[in-house]
Amino acid sequence: MLNAQWLETFTTLAETGHFTRTAAKLAMTQPGVSQHLRKLEGQVGQPLISRHGKTFTLTAAGEAVLSVGQSRRAEEKALLHAIQSDDPTVGEVGVACSGSFAMLLYPHLFSLMRSSPDLTVHLEAAPQDKVVTGVVEGRFDLGIADQKPDHPRLDARHLGQEELCLVLPAGNATSPTDLQALDDLGFVAHPDGFTYADELFSLNFSETFKGAERLRVRTFINQISQIPAPVASGIGYTLLPRSGVEAFAEKDSIRIVELPMRCHHDLWIVFRRGRVLPARVIRIIDAIHATASGLGSVKSGFK
Repeated sequence: MLNAQWLETFTTLAETGHFTRTAAKLAMTQPGVSQHLRKLEGQVGQPLISRHGKTFTLTAAGEAVLSVGQSRRAEEKALLHAIQSDDPTVGEVGVACSGSFAMLLYPHLFSLMRSSPDLTVHLEAAPQDKVVTGVVEGRFDLGIADQKPDHPRLDARHLGQEELCLVLPAGNATSPTDLQALDDLGFVAHPDGFTYADELFSLNFSETFKGAERLRVRTFINQISQIPAPVASGIGYTLLPRSGVEAFAEKDSIRIVELPMRCHHDLWIVFRRGRVLPARVIRIIDAIHATASGLGSVKSGFK
């Protein structure tokens, strides 16, 4: 790698065409300029100038090195501008969260991207362990997790809570206190559904619930956006976080049954510890708050 100081001295010399003016511009002595030139030539392995009395011209190698010096200047100038400006409308932001929250969040990001053509948002639905790992590894700026991660490189702020919901067809009159009636309908199962059943049904049907593996499964689907669809068609019941219900396009065809003992999951915004979050990331956090505001108890602001 070319020495940055020698390269800057040579670039200035090539642009001014004069050793004395270069020395004055860089607050150096003329012998110092000559020394930097010799050291850079030694690093390149070729002469960079051809002397003609008190003047000089660049060799082919000198022209190539000058191009590198000017490019590096431009890159450094652009970098400093980007760092100093911290423009909330420019740059990339990576976010990872559950599939249900991703479906609800994504439409909230559209207006930001429409108004900011240079803002790029990468939203990825991922299991909770991959959300945390992705933030640790720097693949995501933000993660939304259901518990505060215990990791020395991560920090988190409590966003609020999201209710776990029992979802039935809108026209179904099944009693929410009758597990047998639910079993007669059948469970619209999905990868997280059995865990949800153990959480919610053990609270509300402690005498009759024997574990999620004993539930009668009517159908199974692993596409988060499609889980409520069978229920909307009158087939079975399911269990989902409220975000999965709110994101469903046919909400009028399903209903949430409030059981006596309600169950909530915490929501945490996760990011790397010690990092000063850029303005564009803070802007996405505001969108996350707006999305979460309809899911239950949600804290406002991000300090």
